[in-house]
Amino acid sequence: MTDANVLTVKNLEAWYGESHILHGIEFDVRPGEVVTLLGRNGAGKSTTLKSIMGIIGKRKGSIDFEGKETIRLASDKIARLGVAFCPEERGIFASLDVKENLMLPPTIRGGGMPLDQIFDLFPNLKERLNSQGTKLSGGEQQMLAIARILRTGSRFLMLDEPTEGLAPVIIQQIGRMISRLKAEGFTILLVEQNFRFASTVADRFYIVEHGKVIDAFGNADIWANMEKLHNYLGV
Repeated sequence: MTDANVLTVKNLEAWYGESHILHGIEFDVRPGEVVTLLGRNGAGKSTTLKSIMGIIGKRKGSIDFEGKETIRLASDKIARLGVAFCPEERGIFASLDVKENLMLPPTIRGGGMPLDQIFDLFPNLKERLNSQGTKLSGGEQQMLAIARILRTGSRFLMLDEPTEGLAPVIIQQIGRMISRLKAEGFTILLVEQNFRFASTVADRFYIVEHGKVIDAFGNADIWANMEKLHNYLGV
């Protein structure tokens, strides 16, 4: 890994049981970037995040995070390095209220976002602290899922389809939140199908198809590549 990269993924392969999902995926993420993996359903985007997090049963290749090879590390060890994962299903606990959900993950290093900053970022959550976690709207649950990992001290965030199923006004709010986190020095790896949303927040894009990266370009080039994007994403 060069000093320029927080994450370097090389020749990554992954399986669910006998199903071979990733076929040598390769990409990198630099400090302070928002990088988006774009692709159709089933392309391998979410599997890539889960492989980086160490929650896929079988994987091989190289995942270098801040100079440390993590391909053989357990997920709890990877989390302690400062990698945080917000899954598409959000993982909000129905038996806990908003505050209990928010305080659940352990702090893995210093510098986690304090509650007053979190409530400044997500004012809805402060108003709903005593509500049951799963009684929140979809957008509020997404905010809670992201807020929860900001407390931990992780500076590398992986967000899986954070805008899925949300109303346009909430998507805009999520976009402002991502831009603010970037401005505060967080590095973000984003999985999205909504490339129009991704184009408002991401620095670079990788196109994933059949478990491989088949194309890549920067934000400045996204509109020049619109015809290719339509073909890749089927939109």
